[in-house]
Amino acid sequence: MAEVAIRPCRAEDCPQVVRLIRELAAFENLSEQVKISDQDFYEDGFGKDPFYKCLVAEVPPGCGSQDGHTIVGYGLYFFTYSTWKGRNIYMEDLYVMPEFRGKGIGKKLMSAIAQIGLQHGCTQMRFTVLDWNSSAIDFYRRQGAADLTATEGWHFFRFEADAMRGLALGESGLDPVPTHE
Repeated sequence: MAEVAIRPCRAEDCPQVVRLIRELAAFENLSEQVKISDQDFYEDGFGKDPFYKCLVAEVPPGCGSQDGHTIVGYGLYFFTYSTWKGRNIYMEDLYVMPEFRGKGIGKKLMSAIAQIGLQHGCTQMRFTVLDWNSSAIDFYRRQGAADLTATEGWHFFRFEADAMRGLALGESGLDPVPTHE
């Protein structure tokens, strides 16, 4: 395989990254949860107040996917803060197209995100993994990641938009959103 380049996502890459986001959601059996458009993704990453940063894995033309895609993976991240540890980098997504897995691309993307975190003084890199994705869990453990679910018993929560609106309005006792199993 030709050398893969890990580089910052550019505005013109947004449709390709959204394509990969949809592939990841399908792999996770959560396609119905993807609501962003190419335009949303562009504005959220390249607008006046960017919410995320993204790296892409790109192969040379002629070495792309069966469908001709040369952007074959991505890592999306943002900065956050731990009141106990200080600066953190959060890796929201790490995805490589199936036909390009096992070639070190995921590790290169994750290593590049870790390097960025260190350059910004981060003390931790955080991310989540679905409990059934044992190959990803094993991969992260081999890289030295600690599974906080197992070691510290943390639960990861979220408020969906309606619950968040209710919370903002001071309402309580809303029916919880069903979990996906």
